[in-house]
Amino acid sequence: MTGVLSSQQIRAMIADGALTGAPGILPEQVQPASLDLRLGQVAYRVRASFLAGAGRTVTERLTEFEMHRIDLSQGAVLEKGCVYVVPLMESLALPEGVQAVANAKSSTGRLDLLTRMITDGGVEFDRVAAGYAGPLYAEVCPRSFSVLVRPGMRLNQIRFRRGQAVLTDDALRALHDATPLVDSPAVIDDGLGFSVDLRPTGGTLVGYRAKPHTGVIDLDRISYYDPTRFWEEVHAESGHIILDPGAFYILVSREAVHIPPEYAAEMAPYVAMVGEFRVHYAGFFDPGFGHDAAGGGGSRGVLEVRCHEAPFVLEHGQIVGRLVYERMDQLPDQLYGAGIASNYQGQGLKLSKHFKA
Repeated sequence: MTGVLSSQQIRAMIADGALTGAPGILPEQVQPASLDLRLGQVAYRVRASFLAGAGRTVTERLTEFEMHRIDLSQGAVLEKGCVYVVPLMESLALPEGVQAVANAKSSTGRLDLLTRMITDGGVEFDRVAAGYAGPLYAEVCPRSFSVLVRPGMRLNQIRFRRGQAVLTDDALRALHDATPLVDSPAVIDDGLGFSVDLRPTGGTLVGYRAKPHTGVIDLDRISYYDPTRFWEEVHAESGHIILDPGAFYILVSREAVHIPPEYAAEMAPYVAMVGEFRVHYAGFFDPGFGHDAAGGGGSRGVLEVRCHEAPFVLEHGQIVGRLVYERMDQLPDQLYGAGIASNYQGQGLKLSKHFKA
């Protein structure tokens, strides 16, 4: 069998000791195709982002780069522009043949909270080789807002897979013909392309831009903050906007996306040649995303966009990213938006769950 491991398989890995936690892993951490990871008790402020590197441990590298450590037990602020390494409560003892990949959770990405996983011996962020046994760490770098965090908060998630199950473009076309994956003609080239919506059907509001000088966001506060204190509205009168270098935007895809229950997907950034920007800092789409929204018509993808060196004109309908689909190893016993707390099913343009609607 090959494919992404499902919720019931993740629970079996917990029972077998391949996934452990201190304290023990909670049932609500298990998602349809991933496991939420929890922050531990301490954060290390470091001089720079780093990877452990082959044959090295994260603990060894912390002795080189640590500036000071912060006790999170009573809550602590991670400041905008700083880099922190936080040991996670979970550890792995992966079986041979099972590898893992991590990604920021949706709410983390929508706060421009760069969160990547690192491991002992790791030579890539967010990637874990088959058979890895050891601790996990989160590198956390708040980009737009300082945040208040506590132990047990879940900023990133990990997905497990056996073998290679990415759909080829031909297989993706066949799947779209059988079960439409978008509510428009599919652009399939190394995955399913998606574009940006800058001509909304009602009004001119197309997105939000993070304000540069704001207060702290307590990540435990849901539907609490006034969005106008943290975000500026972005309006498009003529189907385009100009992205400012260094600015962070929340936009939305033109297409409504559908992930059938037998599949999972990951958002990948589009090729750099299309412009001076990057789309997406949180990339997992669970089985069932958009499956029951509006009668099965899909859910639109929220785009986290950062402009790089030069101002850039972004046009309505411009392809800005792609979804890579993978087969599930087994059909999950729970789906996104079906009986679990899924904050973004049926979404349109939407800020993170911390802000009032």
